[in-house]
Amino acid sequence: MAGLNGALGSTFKVVRILQALSLIAIIGMAAYFVSQMVSHNNAPSNVLVGTLSVTSIAVLYCAITYILYIDNILPFLITTGMDGMLLIALVVVAVVVGKPLSYLDCQIIGSSSVSESTYQLGLELKKAFNKGGTEIKYSNWIGASKVTCYEMKAIWGLSIALCILFAFSAICSVCLWRRSKVIAPKSVEA
Repeated sequence: MAGLNGALGSTFKVVRILQALSLIAIIGMAAYFVSQMVSHNNAPSNVLVGTLSVTSIAVLYCAITYILYIDNILPFLITTGMDGMLLIALVVVAVVVGKPLSYLDCQIIGSSSVSESTYQLGLELKKAFNKGGTEIKYSNWIGASKVTCYEMKAIWGLSIALCILFAFSAICSVCLWRRSKVIAPKSVEA
């Protein structure tokens, strides 16, 4: 069943659901990292705080626009612009989160070939934890363990997927707006 706006409308709803699920996953992982940092009396990384801010706003936006769409009162042109702005914000998140991650191989963290650099990282993190109140550098945090590395790569991957999803929902929104503006053809009576 395609619904009121056909396949395009159904696609819009599916994309919104996928966006919300991805955003909630990112919020959960990033909030866990912030919680770990704060529990050790350290200031959370600006990268993680920025990621949480953007994704929290975006999940609220997705929920509101989904409800407005279901009630058939969603302003499609404004939604297109907002999707574009969130796309830009998520591109920034993906670039900032991914820049140091792109050089990091999670498999070798903890292996004997990098034991010296891991030891140095451990000393630096221990010093930051013992000092209290200091900000942990994002580039140091992501290399702390394999689990942290993989979770941050998951956040990065979901951010990239969200860029694609928001670009797609912007295209769907503009097409739905165009469809709503098309004037029905007049019937010709013989």
